[in-house]
Amino acid sequence: MNKTLTAILATAITLCLLVTAGCTSTSSTAAGPAVQATPHYPAVSINATPVQYAEVNGVTLAYREYGSGDPLILVPGFGATMDTAWNETFLGILASRYHVFTYDHRGMGYSGDNDATPTIPQYAEDAAGLMTALKYDSMHVYGASMGSTVSQQLVIDHPERVRKLVLDSVTYSIRVPETKLLFTIINESATDPTQTAGVREEAQANLVWSGSWDNLSGIDKDVMLVVGTDDVLTPEAVTVQMAGQINGSWLVRFKGLPHVGSHYAPVEYGENALNFLGMDESPLA
Repeated sequence: MNKTLTAILATAITLCLLVTAGCTSTSSTAAGPAVQATPHYPAVSINATPVQYAEVNGVTLAYREYGSGDPLILVPGFGATMDTAWNETFLGILASRYHVFTYDHRGMGYSGDNDATPTIPQYAEDAAGLMTALKYDSMHVYGASMGSTVSQQLVIDHPERVRKLVLDSVTYSIRVPETKLLFTIINESATDPTQTAGVREEAQANLVWSGSWDNLSGIDKDVMLVVGTDDVLTPEAVTVQMAGQINGSWLVRFKGLPHVGSHYAPVEYGENALNFLGMDESPLA
C-alpha cells in the first residue's frame, strides 16, 4: 500500500499535518489572544483584466493573466468560465506570488470551438498547448471540479508539463456510487437543450471518460488534494481514496465547506495553496 503524507485542515484556519498517528495541533494558553497581522494581497478585478487569445490545437482559447512569478494555470470546472470559475480574493492571493493564468475551455466563454468531439484527454491537450503558446514548458496546475479531472489527465498524459498539482473537489470517475448526484447532473446536462453547446460537450466528455484510478499510483509529482467536508458532488470519501493511491500526496479537508470551497473561504483556500506551492521540501523527498 502507498504511504501517503496527509495534511488535514481541521478548521478553516488551522492546518494540521498528519503523519501516521493523527493530527497534532496547538492552541494558545496565554491570558489574551495573540494578535496576528493580516497579510496584504493585491486586489484583483476579473472584469477589468483584459481577455487575451492564443491559437491552440485548432481553436482559439481565451485567457487572462494576473501577478508575476512562477507560472500557475487554473483549470476551470464544469460549466464554468473565466468570469465565474474563480473568486477574486482567491485569485489575488495566488497572484501575490505567482503568474496566474485562467482560461476558458474550448466551446466555453470567450474561447472558440471546432468540429472535433471534445473529450477529457482533448481538454488536457488544450491545457498543455496553452502552456506552449504562453512560452512555458511547464506550470504549476490547480484544477477545480471538472478542472481537476482535466488536470489528472494532464499529469498522466504529460507529466513533464506539471510542476506541482492541486486537485480541488476531485473524483477519479463520475460513475462511482459516491458521485451519483454529480453523474445525474452531468447526464441530464448532456442532452438539455437549454444548456449551451459548450456545456453539453463538457457533459458528454465527462460521460465517456474512462477515469483515472488505474493511473493514480503512477503519478510521481507533488500533489495536494483539497475537499470540503460538506461536498455532496465529489464527497470527502472519494478524495480520501485517491490520496491513498497517489504516493506522497497531501490531503486537505476544509470543515463544513461545499464543492469548490474557494468561493466560500477564498482566503483559507488561497493561503493553503500558497503554502503547498511554496514549500521547498517535497513529501516525495
